[in-house]
Amino acid sequence: MKTVIITDGKYRSAIAVTAALGRADYSVVITQTMAEAAEPPVFSSKYVTATHMIEGSCKDEGYPERLLSVIKEYEHPVLFCIGADTLNTVSRHRERFAEVCDFLISEPAVLDSLNDKETVHQRCVDLGLPVPKQYDGKPTEFPVVIKPHCGEKFGLKAGDRYAIAKDTEEYKLKYSLMQKYDPEPIVQKKVEGDGMGACLLIDREGRLINAVCHRRIREYPITGGPSSCCVSFYDEKMIDSAYKLLSSFGFTGMAMVEFKGKYILEVNPRVWGSYPMTVCCESGYTEDYAAASRGKRVEYAPRKYKTNIKMRFMLNDTLSILSHIKHGHIKEGIKGIGDIFTAREALRMRDDKAPFRKYLTSAIKKK
Repeated sequence: MKTVIITDGKYRSAIAVTAALGRADYSVVITQTMAEAAEPPVFSSKYVTATHMIEGSCKDEGYPERLLSVIKEYEHPVLFCIGADTLNTVSRHRERFAEVCDFLISEPAVLDSLNDKETVHQRCVDLGLPVPKQYDGKPTEFPVVIKPHCGEKFGLKAGDRYAIAKDTEEYKLKYSLMQKYDPEPIVQKKVEGDGMGACLLIDREGRLINAVCHRRIREYPITGGPSSCCVSFYDEKMIDSAYKLLSSFGFTGMAMVEFKGKYILEVNPRVWGSYPMTVCCESGYTEDYAAASRGKRVEYAPRKYKTNIKMRFMLNDTLSILSHIKHGHIKEGIKGIGDIFTAREALRMRDDKAPFRKYLTSAIKKK
């Protein structure tokens, strides 16, 4: 039985990734750094064969050595990095990690480029891909979106990685606040349309081997935050545009290209918040990652996954629904109540219920 080591078990996506790999008959090992979290809920999964709490933080200078020492306990496993810090660590030390495990991770320069919103914007312009209008100086139209080049580098939560200004006075204030993180924030015209994501998996040869599209239904906070409910769909043009962008950087691995209507906003070159959708819609995304990491040639199959699958994160989506009702968005609130009965819970695995129960208990205590 082939082993997969999943890092950063504290993230909720670890529950979905573990279930997908366990069902595919992989031996699943989970790691978590002690400084970032106590024993995560995924440790209770029936699919987990071993767990490792790693001393210190994933930001420590000694983290690469500590992680390598865990990996060396197994016979050349597949490495699945969930956290961005671990992903970047493996990328920077790729030669050493490649000696003891298999993975699909891009080089540091590629990850840095894709994490920089300005670089992505300019590449889209060069490729003829639609992007929002960007201002070099004071904007002439409102509303606008103000955001740092890379919010993740400053440790900002998803809802804090951008600000919306509706007029000149609000622009001056929010631009000044954003300068605390980035001396020259990006300013773009706010575009309308559905928030969507094209989630692509690209192998070492630069071949597209899996793709899933999802559309955001609700988010929390409702003023701008991570997706709390979304639905799967298929859009060949969107996938083609995302692949054109990623392949222009020579990207390898997992990435979600974020769209707003027809416009490309940014790229998450790592595991993203709504990753469990790839499992809910039965895309085989996680299994293809493991197979391609091991060197197996995986062929891309369009429409491989189920469409019109709704998925929700129960706690955040409940808060989103209540927030909509509180702000007088009654129609949106009623739709949300309906989704309680029709959408799949992202983290509730019918054949592995313990992690979701522990996740709920932990989340409620924190609240």
